Amino acid sequence: MKQSQTLVPTLKEIPAGADIASHQLLLRAGFIRQTASGIYSFLPLGKRVLRKIEEIVRDEMDNIGANEMLMPALQPAELWKETGRWNAFGLELMRMNDRHEREFALGATHEEVITSLIKDEVKSYKKLPLTVYQIQSKFRDEQRPRFGLLRGREFLMKDAYSFHESYASLDEMYDKMYEAYSNIFTRLGLNFRAVIADSGAMGGKDTHEFMALSEVGEDTIAFSDTSSYAANIEMAQVLDQADDDQSGEELLPLDKVATPNQKTMEQVADYLKHPLAKGLKSLLYKVDETFLLVVTRGDHQVNDIKLKNFYQATTVELATEADVEEILGAGFGSIGPIDVKNKEVDVIFDFAVRYVVNATCGANQDGYHYVNVNPERDFDPEAKYADVRFVQEGDPSPDGKGQIQFARGIEIGQVFKLGEFYADKLGASFLNDQGRASTMIMGCYGVGVSRTLAAIVEQYHDEKGITWPSQIAPFQVHLLVLNSKKDEQKQLADQLYANLKAQGIEVLYDDRTDRAGVKFADSDLIGIPYRVTVGKRADEGIVECKIRVSGEQSECHKDDVISYVKSLLS
Repeated sequence: MKQSQTLVPTLKEIPAGADIASHQLLLRAGFIRQTASGIYSFLPLGKRVLRKIEEIVRDEMDNIGANEMLMPALQPAELWKETGRWNAFGLELMRMNDRHEREFALGATHEEVITSLIKDEVKSYKKLPLTVYQIQSKFRDEQRPRFGLLRGREFLMKDAYSFHESYASLDEMYDKMYEAYSNIFTRLGLNFRAVIADSGAMGGKDTHEFMALSEVGEDTIAFSDTSSYAANIEMAQVLDQADDDQSGEELLPLDKVATPNQKTMEQVADYLKHPLAKGLKSLLYKVDETFLLVVTRGDHQVNDIKLKNFYQATTVELATEADVEEILGAGFGSIGPIDVKNKEVDVIFDFAVRYVVNATCGANQDGYHYVNVNPERDFDPEAKYADVRFVQEGDPSPDGKGQIQFARGIEIGQVFKLGEFYADKLGASFLNDQGRASTMIMGCYGVGVSRTLAAIVEQYHDEKGITWPSQIAPFQVHLLVLNSKKDEQKQLADQLYANLKAQGIEVLYDDRTDRAGVKFADSDLIGIPYRVTVGKRADEGIVECKIRVSGEQSECHKDDVISYVKSLLS
């Protein structure tokens, strides 16, 4: 491809509103352009990279027997209403009416559409298992589109769906998809971790997220420093065990003391001169329609995702101040698990509370706290304990190997075991080998193709521009002619361009009349792995070859260029 004949509009300055490296560089290097907030056009270079990512995805999907298809982006509201997600999905679902006032949504995901289709087409266990996938644009009305391709309102995604007659069959495909995703992201050159995750609005139970490690990632990964354990911070387990430094101090008598105007855990700890870990934090939650008092150590944070999963609830939210006053008789900062007068309020303690000694908690009376609280003595013997807090760095790893550390990550893929939720709601059944009707069991699996492109740039760039891995770079070689007005340079560059193309090597030929400095700067910015420069020694048949990522340069005779490039590509 000749650069003079393609659309590569590079920019010298960082565009306004581009806060992270991938957004800045993809704009500056002419890979994308913003059409509206959270909506981007992929220019020729960007489209070439997308296509190469798609080819790797298709290759791995084909290897596990998945079939490619294409579903409509425009979906009837009736399907979403049957599963209950028309309202549950929230404001991110883009909705519209046609001229006849029929309701539709732009596809944020395709569980409803594919389940409805398979329900009509597959009637017997003999057609199962079946796995289909598509690569298609998805639409979500993000409240704050930002970070370029990482959080947009339109994005490219590979979504796959599997249908089974048994959970054993689903488990088998889940493992195949997990391995296929690992292969995809390895082939793309990404530094990633597969982490235990929450299924959220997708439904189902077991799920893993694939996270590209990056400081700009919006998710926190908790991982072991000595094993392969990794989980989204929302799902990372905390073991039921005492801290290593747990004291053996003598249990002191329970006492109620005045703590005037001390409302936060920090204020109470300072006032009573004890560490934050000696305080017990009590928060009143509304879990579906039931009020629940959740008690953790003062230095720990309640994890509402764990609460939701523990109670298999639909909604979990903090109670209002008015609710707290009415139900517990005191305001925020003075409530606690002792002498809860409202017997309809359930109480749950985090595991760590079990091991506190001579702690402090609210007395359910404004301006008062109990001191020398000891759970075994002062709490109900039937008290309920569970893992309801966020893991912290330094906690023991749940697999018993090493300690937990944190890292930031960009979600680039996720695999779900959906079970029977969608099939049951939409009536997708089949006749089993006994001739009886059975509900189909489903899995779904997504790769954010455009997000993955941005994640690669986050991991592959330097101060000059992008440093594409060769397997997905828009071209393999960037050929520069420094002065196209000089015949010997132009003739040699044309010859090399023809020879490289004849050998099946992808080459972008910068034949523009711009200054050499502009061409070098654009080449570094675009980030094609290998550069061949035709300059002053063209009359001798000598060119300069450069490896983009290392900056290594060498002179090469024109007759050796092909073999040199092939050796690098191999």
